[in-house]
Amino acid sequence: MSAGGLLQPRLGRLRDAMAGYVERGDLPGLVWLVSRRGAVYSDFAGTMAAGGGAAIGLDTIFRISSMTKPVTATAAMILVEEAKLRLDEPVDRLLPELANRQVLKRLDGPLDETVPANRPITLRDLLTFTMGFGLVFASPDTHPILRAVEDLQLGQGIPAPDGAPEPDEWIRRLGTLPLMAQPGERWMYNTSADVLGVLIARAAGQPLEAFMRERIFEPLSMKDTSFSVPAEKLDRLPPEYWTNYMTGATEVYDEPAGQWSHAPAFPFAAGGLVSTVDDYLAFAQMLLDNGRASGGRILSRPSVELMTSDHLTPAQKGPSLVEGFWDSHGWGYCMSVTTSRASLEDTPGRYGWDGGMGTSWYNDPREEMITLLMTQRAWSSATPPPLVRDFWTLAYQAIDD
Repeated sequence: MSAGGLLQPRLGRLRDAMAGYVERGDLPGLVWLVSRRGAVYSDFAGTMAAGGGAAIGLDTIFRISSMTKPVTATAAMILVEEAKLRLDEPVDRLLPELANRQVLKRLDGPLDETVPANRPITLRDLLTFTMGFGLVFASPDTHPILRAVEDLQLGQGIPAPDGAPEPDEWIRRLGTLPLMAQPGERWMYNTSADVLGVLIARAAGQPLEAFMRERIFEPLSMKDTSFSVPAEKLDRLPPEYWTNYMTGATEVYDEPAGQWSHAPAFPFAAGGLVSTVDDYLAFAQMLLDNGRASGGRILSRPSVELMTSDHLTPAQKGPSLVEGFWDSHGWGYCMSVTTSRASLEDTPGRYGWDGGMGTSWYNDPREEMITLLMTQRAWSSATPPPLVRDFWTLAYQAIDD
């Protein structure tokens, strides 16, 4: 048995499988980490860019997209603990743009066919993604509301920092649209986290990134986590690759000197951060330690327990990103929570989330375990690709107690 109750030969099996994806040309490179009971096993394979060149490494900076969401929830809970925000208080006080909401009579209906909202949107609605507005997997031309979201540049697709206005204008534009569902009625992905970012900044009285840096990144020594990459670190940011849905070809979505090379007008709290595997490990370990960190307590244990509990009722668990997801999962604050064992890694109580630009993180309190995977290859659908599923399986098969 190895330290942490992980068997070394089986960790070698994990390494061989991960390296195999690179050797077969499925992606240029990847970094992975498994931590259990404080013993950390991290490794990497491949190169920064397709076709060779500089090797990828533990200090490589990745666009973590939706792994930003749990960081945003943590920032919100810091303000709850300071009584600057309250879970069931309407957001109208700080976000008057979202007061007096109208709600579409039907999702595919005209924007002026609405009814009044039954109640205001609350912070709890934002944290649980039940504000009544979110991502719909359909062409913008399918429904008028989706076309309006596209035209207003509200950022409902793959993260694109250069395509959004500054926060006050962003929330003003969102406030011109009706909700897609009644507040609290059903789970809808993504938009709630971006609204949270604007709310956090106004409650804190400082820009979102400044607050995150002061209260989360600096205490956790997350020195490479930010909404942009400074010039002196751009050599550690790989190109981002994605699948062209029209041709099926793999193409570069963003170059190192691209959208993350300068501070964005709108810091997407739903998916705008970059980070490294070591930085995110510090964040994950803080949550696994119930809010404690060597740089000082970030959150109380009750807050972490609240964040990582399933808050959705059966009625709220409508269409999910992946078919059958709700059969064994629920939703905490900006992250998923496993509710029953449906596969090797599905320990009840396991929580975390993935980043569609090629990353994945989960904490497993019962196994005292953290799994992290970072790549520069975007997923081609909401369903975890074989690489990610193999990573989870091979991390858990290494348990030796």
